[in-house]
Amino acid sequence: MTSRSGIAGEPPGADPEAAGADSAGPQARQRLGTRRRRRLLGLALLVSLVLASCLLSIAVGAKSIPLGEVVRSLLTPGGAENDLIVHQLRMPRTLAGVLVGAALGVAGALMQGHTRNPIADPGILGITQGAALAVVLAVYSFGMTSLYGYIWFAFAGALLGAVAVFAIGSLGRGGATPVTLALAGMAISALLQGLTSALVLTDQQSLDTYRFWKVGSIAITDPGLLWQVLPFLVGGLVLGLANAPGLNALALGDDVARGLGHRVEWTRRLGVLAIAVLVGASAAVCGPLSFVGLVVPHVARFFTGADHRWLLPFAGVLGASLVLLADVVGRMVARPAEVQVGVMLAMVGAPFFIALVRRRRLVRL
Repeated sequence: MTSRSGIAGEPPGADPEAAGADSAGPQARQRLGTRRRRRLLGLALLVSLVLASCLLSIAVGAKSIPLGEVVRSLLTPGGAENDLIVHQLRMPRTLAGVLVGAALGVAGALMQGHTRNPIADPGILGITQGAALAVVLAVYSFGMTSLYGYIWFAFAGALLGAVAVFAIGSLGRGGATPVTLALAGMAISALLQGLTSALVLTDQQSLDTYRFWKVGSIAITDPGLLWQVLPFLVGGLVLGLANAPGLNALALGDDVARGLGHRVEWTRRLGVLAIAVLVGASAAVCGPLSFVGLVVPHVARFFTGADHRWLLPFAGVLGASLVLLADVVGRMVARPAEVQVGVMLAMVGAPFFIALVRRRRLVRL
């Protein structure tokens, strides 16, 4: 069975570089060490980009705040107007962008790895559609119109959508496979989308709430909302990183993965659970943000190859930067109003992905 290689030309096994280095001698080990140092340096540079994006996110808005004033407010806050803007309005929004962007970037890399589909995004498992239907049901049945009210409905709907897809995709002798998961996800997504449309067409209040949630926004001013979903986002990131070695083995084929001692079904379940938690928590707070989970893994894979142990951290950091920068641009183009980050991501992501497809061969997963 042949292995699938990434853009960088490196096989996605457990650690082929280390195995080759052990057998080839000091020069191979030196090359391996050099490559690891370059990746660590690249990761450090991307973390610096996230920090710079955070400063821009805090500084830019209807009222611009100089960067020096932002740093002063963060280090020695007082009771001035700028301090209130920084801590009560823009800090929660910035933290939401970092958490949601990282979650969607990691979820997209997991989704493409488990389905072996280079154009897959987290919505393919019915997670986003499940969250949308739950939001509409919360408004239609219980009259909930605040984010505090329907945030847990959205999260529960996302998890139930993922469970339904995995259960249907696992039917049959072969169990869950990339093809059955993708087909089940498309079928469940279409069903949930149809039910959501039927509900919003019969109730104006549900339509108004759904329309606001659907556009996607990180304009959050209440840190309490972030604290509610923070354990799920952190837990999902931990699950995703723990899934990386098994996902590397699955890329070589199920039979090879079993021969290497991996439990294929449990590896897929862990991956689907991580995707569901990450996307469900993100959608519950900010609504569906398109193109993050689709574009970011390809950019990260160009730098790291197909090794998910490096790909997932790079995708998380790149996702956080992309969401923050898109939100900053949305606040600049329509000042003193703003364009929601979901709209900006679609405007930036679509042409970028088209250019990526035209200029570089997409990785065969």
